[in-house]
Amino acid sequence: MYLLGLMMRGALFSPQTGDLLTTVIYTGGFIGNVLSGIFYFLSIWLGYAQPDVAGHVHDYGTKFLVAAGLLNLLGMVDAFEIATGRKD
Repeated sequence: MYLLGLMMRGALFSPQTGDLLTTVIYTGGFIGNVLSGIFYFLSIWLGYAQPDVAGHVHDYGTKFLVAAGLLNLLGMVDAFEIATGRKD
């Protein structure tokens, strides 16, 4: 999912401050991107971070990038619950 988001030229978030809505959106998106792990850091290091541009394909790419990190978080929570015996 992360690679599809990059191929769609989705934007990677960086934390910004301003009004409350801007702070929540950009910080939440940044956390979602960082949760993608090594893919995020490689993308930044290799220069694949695209500026935010208008268009539906780019917008879906941005959402794919954040969703990939959130799915990683879901996988980590699931593995933790299995390890602690809360889930069968």
